[in-house]
Amino acid sequence: MTRLNLLLLLALLASSVYLVRVSYDERRLYAALDRARTEQRQLETEHGRLQAEQQAQATPARIDKTARDKLLMVPATSAIMKQVVVSAAPTASQGRP
Repeated sequence: MTRLNLLLLLALLASSVYLVRVSYDERRLYAALDRARTEQRQLETEHGRLQAEQQAQATPARIDKTARDKLLMVPATSAIMKQVVVSAAPTASQGRP
């Protein structure tokens, strides 16, 4: 009878230690999940803000202004255009020396 009681006591201690460990792991994982959800909400907010900022930066007037100011680009006019004529390459029938 004493051996049976000792065996049952050991089984009870082992199961209680296991229960405490599983509860601790569950709390730890739930806290990590909560932190991940909070970070997800922050990242979604930041993504929305960045998309709005990108749309504001990509207006045609702003692009034109940046091209003129920083890249020193000007609209093409006939006064600054040059026509380039490309002659055909010599063929075998035209004869090579």
